[in-house]
Amino acid sequence: MELYTQLREGEKGAWISIGTYLVLSTIKLTIGYIGTSEALKADGLNNSTDIAASIAVLIGLRISQKPPDHNHHYGHLRAETVASLVASFIMAAVGLQVLINAGKNMLHPIHETPSILTAFVAAGSAIVMYVVYRYNLRLANRINSSAVRAAAYDNRSDALVSIGASIGILAAIFGLPILDSITAILVGLLIMKTAFDIFNEAVHTLTDGFNEDEVETLSVLVRKVQGVIHLEDFKGRMHGNLMFVDLTVTVDPSLNVVESHRITEEIEKKIHLVIPFCMVLVHIEPHETID
Repeated sequence: MELYTQLREGEKGAWISIGTYLVLSTIKLTIGYIGTSEALKADGLNNSTDIAASIAVLIGLRISQKPPDHNHHYGHLRAETVASLVASFIMAAVGLQVLINAGKNMLHPIHETPSILTAFVAAGSAIVMYVVYRYNLRLANRINSSAVRAAAYDNRSDALVSIGASIGILAAIFGLPILDSITAILVGLLIMKTAFDIFNEAVHTLTDGFNEDEVETLSVLVRKVQGVIHLEDFKGRMHGNLMFVDLTVTVDPSLNVVESHRITEEIEKKIHLVIPFCMVLVHIEPHETID
């Protein structure tokens, strides 16, 4: 599957998230109003804001598919990583809002008893969002998309928020509103942690960070190529889900251009077997012996 085909497939995950959020937010706000449940209405409003995160992911995936142009010689693949960064900010804002509301409810508990229907709606919503989370996570792992993975983690956070809302509603029905606040605080902290992880990964990629394990694995492959005497330098960076590798190797100085070129092709072939979407630039230098 080609790189841009994968990005187009990633759009499915974003569209599924948007559609699910639209349906669930409408149901939750309606039932929450009818069943006098502030928790369910807050959960519905949360889903409404999550539509923005899914749209950001969708826009990032769309921009990533644009081919290289006169002022983007390497393409627009980093737009996907930027979309992940935007999604992390939205998730952090949601997590902070959950913590603030939990604090307010703990100081000023609501004594109004909601309908049992609202608890079932919240629980059902959690199940739906978990199914969407599993779908998007599998899709993200298959196409190696940071933006779709961020959307999946956002789906998981919303499932947890709905579970928290369901527990809070049941606690209010049975006269234990404090459980609502405790659950909400735990859920809010988990959402903040997930947002930070996505933020950290996006910033690491945007600042040309590279996995040390990848460096070691690929370096071993290069050293085993016939004709390579020494691996002088190895640099790597990620451009969206495309890897760029720049390396310098020394070879026998008596080799001609054709023989040296064969070595570069063999290096590229071995790296592509491990990392299919990888741009490899090999610099050849004559090996100098020290007398």
